[in-house]
Order: sequence, then structure tokens, then C-alpha cells
Amino acid sequence: MYRSHNCGALSAKDIGKTVTLCGWVQKLRDKGFIGWVDLRDRYGVTQLIFDAERTAPELLQAAKELGRETVIKIKGEVIARNNANPNMPTGEIEVLVQELQLLNAAKTPPFTIEDQTDGGEELRAKYRYLDIRRNPVKNNLIFRHKVSMAVRQYLSDQGFIDVETPYLIKSTPEGARDFVVPSRMNPGQFYALPQSPQTFKQLLMVGGMDRYFQIVKCFRDEDLRADRQPEFTQIDCEMAFVEQEDVLHVFEGLTRHLLQEVHGIDIKEFPRMTYAHAMKTYGNDKPDIRFGMEFAELNELAQHRDFNVFNAAALVVGIAVPGANSYTRKEIDALIDWVKRPQVGAKGMVYVRCNEDGTYKSSVDKFYTQEDLAAWAKATGAAAGDLICVLSGDIDATRAQTSALRMELATRLGLRDPKVFAPLWVIDFPLLEKDPETGHFHAMHHPFTAPKPEHLELLDTNPAAVNANAYDLVLNGNEIGGGSIRIHDRDTQSKMLSLLGFSKEDAQAQFGFLMDAFEYGAPPHGGLAFGLDRLVSILGGQETIRDFIAFPKNNAGRDVMIDAPAPLDQEQLEELYLSSSANKQ
Repeated sequence: MYRSHNCGALSAKDIGKTVTLCGWVQKLRDKGFIGWVDLRDRYGVTQLIFDAERTAPELLQAAKELGRETVIKIKGEVIARNNANPNMPTGEIEVLVQELQLLNAAKTPPFTIEDQTDGGEELRAKYRYLDIRRNPVKNNLIFRHKVSMAVRQYLSDQGFIDVETPYLIKSTPEGARDFVVPSRMNPGQFYALPQSPQTFKQLLMVGGMDRYFQIVKCFRDEDLRADRQPEFTQIDCEMAFVEQEDVLHVFEGLTRHLLQEVHGIDIKEFPRMTYAHAMKTYGNDKPDIRFGMEFAELNELAQHRDFNVFNAAALVVGIAVPGANSYTRKEIDALIDWVKRPQVGAKGMVYVRCNEDGTYKSSVDKFYTQEDLAAWAKATGAAAGDLICVLSGDIDATRAQTSALRMELATRLGLRDPKVFAPLWVIDFPLLEKDPETGHFHAMHHPFTAPKPEHLELLDTNPAAVNANAYDLVLNGNEIGGGSIRIHDRDTQSKMLSLLGFSKEDAQAQFGFLMDAFEYGAPPHGGLAFGLDRLVSILGGQETIRDFIAFPKNNAGRDVMIDAPAPLDQEQLEELYLSSSANKQ
């Protein structure tokens, strides 16, 4: 074997042992007659010592010539360290080197391999294999492994079976754009990479597998941001003979298990909130409930005065910002500029200071009395020392803008503590949403989501009023999982596809395999999928998933390390029937 111990294993109890270590040279300190080398591997760092009295001259010289990140193998005796380092697990000892073997010399790295590095994000992405040597990245990957293993253990203990489903499947027009793969053996035809294993896990339920799970790669060709990647990982689960309550119970259990295993936290409550309440109270369907600042609709209190901005608005909504009356006028003006940015899109913001003496001072004093402003304070729950922020306009836009403002203010005020975890179920989503431009229906979740049983008859008479038998699990303002009870009979599935604009022929061509399967004894079934990347990042106290992926893509969907995507040569294009010359043949 190359090594007898790893670089994080040795302690005072090993003094006197002869050991063999391997690793990377992290740091060298040369004092002429004596030298130290910090040797690093995945497990930790061990200090090596070379000195003129106990080390052969050629060995001491060889040590002095070692470069950073050079890979070496050493053999030596574990001795007590003169100046123990209590901050290192191996800080009580060092190894007096007797043999040194150079395994691979290293070029000077483009950035320092330290916790606090001098490398920018793009540079570190290009040399990701070096970045992984740094403790923050290494520890994130180890943390991801820990979460994945806890997930597997819990689901296995609950009777779930890990089943792999295909990666080369059929493209469907619903949802985000597919990544497609040309088939050389079938000219002009294409596979698609799965956006999820949705139909396959439903077919496994038809097949009697009863409880399925898979930690699986999925692919979506969509616009990217910090918490999205073109390829991502799902904890994909499905259960037969269940109702919504059964699914929620199992996955509350999984979330509790993870928080207990990872952080030693025992979460008691998983509150539930309807989609309609979430949108009205927080302006989005994944509210962060670690803090207040709930919306108060002020139409009745703020309209019908002489302030035309509010009079012309479909919605006037305010939030009480705790302690923010201390903001200077300059800080408030900066906040107004923030909401007017294109990313938020508000036209302006009205504010009210709630003074300690019980009076109010607002940017619209000309139009509103102290009694009016007191009514606003009561509606928003504002107390003395708070600041009321009010936005207005179209309903959907104003809610989204106020939600963005609420989250920004919470961040500035330190209310989004990453060590506090507040899970929440959002339920009773609309089954369908109508495109305001085309008037066509789209599935709020996906075409296989069942309507609430009590709304089934509304599919024929008022489909816009139908609620889905669907649920999202939200953690700290992020959707970490979503699912539904599925349609399991052909007639309802056909009706759903018809509402989405599929002709009978198109429905059969796209999803006939699933509807045919429903005619062979499909059980009632439902499930949920967690986004593993996002779940791990939130459990790790962060919200950027790239930090927890070994080889992530950048915001343009590129892997700058291997330079992908990349063009194919002409011969490959012709072989795949993708070139103009091949098409002419």
C-alpha cells in the first residue's frame, strides 16, 4: 500500500511509530538547517520535519526543492511537536522524515490552494480540480455525500426500492425545453434527456413496485441563475395506494430525519398554507416564514383620497419593517431606487415612519391624515420605531415586487438566519393557469397531476377553478420539493390533455403508452421530488447550488474547465445526419 495512515489520522498516541504518508505539499518553511513541510490530503494536514542533525543532507536538500502541490510519499517516525498547535487535529505531533519519494511534480497553481484563496470564480471554475482541494469545496462535497446517504437510508428503511429509469427518452412539448440527442441508427430522429422520470415512475407503480425512489440526474434547457443548472439532481419518489396525507407524512419524516442527522435539530411543526394565502400574504408560493413582514392590503384604507397613484392601482399593499424608522432619508431613497431597478420593476414606493411618540411622518402627508396613517399601521402591524413600505399597481406585479422588497429587507436586517430552519407545505395550487396572451391553459405543475377529488366535475364546466391535488415543500423561502397525487385513469388523463390543447391523435402519439398502461389496473398513486442540489445547499447554510456540485456549469450553461458545449466536426455531423450535405443525401 502507498500509505499506512492518512494525513488527518495521527495523534500523540502514535508517537514512536514508523508511518508512511502520501499527499500534496501545501506549505514549506525553510530555516536553513531545518525545514517543515505541511502535507495535505482529503483527511487533513500533517507537519513533516527535516533537520540537519537527524536527516541525511541530500534528503534535507530535496525537501527544500519541493514545490507547492507536488505529490510526495514519505516514510518517517512520529515524534512530539515542540510547539503544539491546538487548532489542528494532528497538532500534537510531526513526522521526522527518513525517506522521501517524489510521485509527481506540480506546476505553480494559478491560485493559492487555501481556504481564503486569491482566485476569482471564473478562474477557479476553469481549474475546478484544483479548487476541489480547498477545504470549503471539499467539505461541501463531503456534506452532500452525507445528505445523500441519509436520504438513501431513510427511504430504504421506509420500504422504498431504488430503481434506475432511462436517460434516452422521448421529447414532449410540455414544460421546459428538452436537451435532445440525435440517433445515428434512426436518421432524423432524436432522443430527449429527461426533465424528470415522471412517466417512468408512474409506470413502475402500474408495475406494482409500490414504493420507488431514485437519486437521478435531470436536464432542462432553460435560462440559468445561481440556483439552477442545466443538469441537476432529484431525489425522485413515488408511492402507490396513497392519498395526499400519506405522502406529506413520509416526506415530513425525511426532512426531520435530515435535519436531525445533519444538524441535530428536531423540527416539530410543518405548517400548511394554501397557494392563495401564500400569494396574498407573501407575494409568492414559496414564502420564507422565519420572519414576519406579512402583506396588508390597503385598498380600502388608501384609496378614494386625492392620491391618484393609489386610486388607479388594482392593489395597494404595505409591509411593516421592524426597527427601520432609524433609516436615514438617504437610506430610504436608496431603497426606493432599489425597487425601481429593472429586476424589480416598481415605479416607486411610499413610506411611513412610525415615530416613538405615536405620530406618523410619510412621503404622502399631503394626502393623508394622522388617522389614515394610524389605520395603515394597524393593518400592517407596525409598531413605534417601524417603517411602513407601500407599493401599488397591478395585482400580480405588485405582489412580486413587494415580495422581492420583503426578502431584501430581511437580508439587510439579518432576519434570514441560515442556522434556523422553517419548513412549510404549500397546498391547493390551481391545476391550470391561463396564458393571458393566447388564452390557452398550461399545467401549473405537469399534465399528470390529479385535480382535487371534490373538483373533478369542474373539469367539464369551469376548469380554471379546479385546484390540483398538489403540494410543495418550502424551506427558508426555497422550494426544495414538489409533487402531487397523479391521474391514474385514462378518461381523466385524456380530459386533462384535451384542456391543454392536445388533439386525440397528439395525445396518443405523445402519451399513449401511459394511458394504455392505465387500462391494465393502475393503482392510485402519488409522489414527490426533492431538488437535491438546492436541498443540500440550504442545509449547508447557503443558497448557491454550484458550491455543492463537483463540476458545475457557469451562468451561461458552459463548463469552462472542459470547454463544453463545443462544435462537432463535419464527419460526426454527417454521421448523425445533421449537416446540410447529409440532409441532401
